[in-house]
Amino acid sequence: MRDPAPLPPTVHIVDDDEAVRRSLAMLLGSFGHATRTYASAEDLLAGVDLLEPGCAVVDIRMAGMDGLTLQQTLARRAPGIPVVIVTGHAEVALAVRAMKAGAIDFIEKPYTETDMLAAVNTALSRMQDDQEHRAAAEAAVARIGTLTPRERDVLRPLVEGWPNKVIAHTLGISPRTVEIHRSNVLEKLGCRSLAEVVRLVLTAGLEV
Repeated sequence: MRDPAPLPPTVHIVDDDEAVRRSLAMLLGSFGHATRTYASAEDLLAGVDLLEPGCAVVDIRMAGMDGLTLQQTLARRAPGIPVVIVTGHAEVALAVRAMKAGAIDFIEKPYTETDMLAAVNTALSRMQDDQEHRAAAEAAVARIGTLTPRERDVLRPLVEGWPNKVIAHTLGISPRTVEIHRSNVLEKLGCRSLAEVVRLVLTAGLEV
């Protein structure tokens, strides 16, 4: 049996103006994007742990929690949801703050359909890149987890570029034993060279 196809990403639209929410949902829907709308930042955050993968389009000026605070909250609680900030005229300074806090892009009102679609597509591409990066990191961590404690002891100085003789002296084992462990490390990690091992460790984000 085939695995079910992944659901398409969702554009989460957060704006306290109902007409804006409706028109933006219609625009994005007409280009094949699934959407969900929220009348406030609090509405989105109420279900933040169950958000469908995708991105968020957030108005910066809203009653209650503003868009900048929402973006900063999402950066902590749902970092896999890239955010596009929608600003009014002369709010560039606020948009810059949002970008520094991790927003993907900002759009000034009045925006064109082309501007909005480009920003959403960029955010969804970033989401896909982030998912692929997380999947690669998880796979790398799992592969490193197959090593024995002694093999990890050898891995640490290997990725630092230590010669086998220095590793052997430091660990109190023979250079031949280091060679055996090195060979086992490469085989278990599925790497053909030390360069591939280093890349794998960096992908995993581990301090081995």
